[in-house]
Amino acid sequence: MPTILFDGAAYGMLLFLIASGLAVTLGLMNFINLAHGAFAMAGGYLASVLSNRMGVPFLATLPLAFVFAAALGALLEPTLYRRLYGRPHLDQVLFSIGLVFMAVAATDYLFGATQVFVKLPPWLLARFEWHGVGIGVYRLFIIVLCALVTVALQWTLAHTRFGSQLRAAVDDRRTARGLGIRVNVVFLATFAFGSGLAGVGGALGAEILGLDPTFPLKYMIYFLLVVAVGGTTTIVGPL
Repeated sequence: MPTILFDGAAYGMLLFLIASGLAVTLGLMNFINLAHGAFAMAGGYLASVLSNRMGVPFLATLPLAFVFAAALGALLEPTLYRRLYGRPHLDQVLFSIGLVFMAVAATDYLFGATQVFVKLPPWLLARFEWHGVGIGVYRLFIIVLCALVTVALQWTLAHTRFGSQLRAAVDDRRTARGLGIRVNVVFLATFAFGSGLAGVGGALGAEILGLDPTFPLKYMIYFLLVVAVGGTTTIVGPL
């Protein structure tokens, strides 16, 4: 039972890492982005291609997955998402669902419908016993990394100038602009960062969750549950 609980904690941390980006966009930017899982899928497929076909070490694929998903978010935010910020939530839901189906179709066309995995180094596949608990190194790595991301993200939002600018821009955009805050730049950076977090989560979770073109649809409800139960005003809630 302790081993099952430990593995469950690692699974939960994966869901949190991906959903934390959704908590940022949904809670702080007040945008319902149901296509968030598509950014996670993009990071996962990039990690799979780099590790399985090009021989890139797994740890090196994680920052690349972040950069790739963040760049994708930075491209889509000003061209598509920004037009929906002031629209009703139903419009945002229908728009993001449309993006999900487009991402599913494009991924199926490029990579096929079979499930893919990420090639892990042998040391991450090891297991050891600690007080009768079977601990997988890979799952322990996920828990530690997600914990560090949580601390860094919460500190950034609560104790930095950027976090203050983001909260001000969400509360009152006109006043924020009057104070010299570049609201569009703040929203762009926030959306890109949230997308990057999803990309890292997709790369980390490819081995545990599995990766196929239906990934955004399959796990959408899990990401939404994490945010709905934990709340969107802080990062600690979803954690």
